[in-house]
Amino acid sequence: MNLVVLTGAGISAESGISTFRAADGLWENHRIEDVASPEGFMRDPALVHHFYNLRRAQLHEVVPNKAHQALAALERAWRGRGAFLLVTQNVDDLHERAGSRALRHMHGELRRLLCTACGETGPWHDDAGVDTPCPDCGAEAMRPDIVWFGEIPHHMDEIMEALGQADLFCAIGTSGVVYPAAGFAAQARRNGRNCVLYEINPTPTGGRYFDHVIAAPASEGVPELLCRLGVGADS
Repeated sequence: MNLVVLTGAGISAESGISTFRAADGLWENHRIEDVASPEGFMRDPALVHHFYNLRRAQLHEVVPNKAHQALAALERAWRGRGAFLLVTQNVDDLHERAGSRALRHMHGELRRLLCTACGETGPWHDDAGVDTPCPDCGAEAMRPDIVWFGEIPHHMDEIMEALGQADLFCAIGTSGVVYPAAGFAAQARRNGRNCVLYEINPTPTGGRYFDHVIAAPASEGVPELLCRLGVGADS
């Protein structure tokens, strides 16, 4: 039995990481297009680097919560049952720190940089700036390895293949309005495998595709999901 899990901002919000956009349309007092678009980076790369330096530094102040830990336990318990893939829209590293391994960051990672000159990407834990040289080619052409508006998410071929083979799909802490992730439930429903779909959200999205809805924060809902699947949270 193959399982695909999608996580969004809601799961990390419980660890103290700000959700993507505030009610006023600003992201930490910046317009989204200024700090999360290729055009914004071209206009003011120093501002964009500063913005992501602050977010990267915040990772030192937060820890995985019960939902992250439960998903890592689910992955361990799923071995021998079928394929498992955890897809996250989040750019933090809380899933990894909780122990998740079968993990794909579709929107990139805060702790990675991408060289716009040679295309190489690699881990980065410190501040970066316009004069940061690429470890591979030496060019001062580094940018955050983040998928910005107008760019194609990472790992889409692998994700779509997994959805096509999924027997279970669960969306956790995601709004269901940002594509392509918002279409994953429909894709799983269409795969011809009678896929069973779960949603975990304090405020359910109302998506017509979900068979089961757990109306709770991720830290409560994910352990409940494990119980429903017959998996112990301490696996």
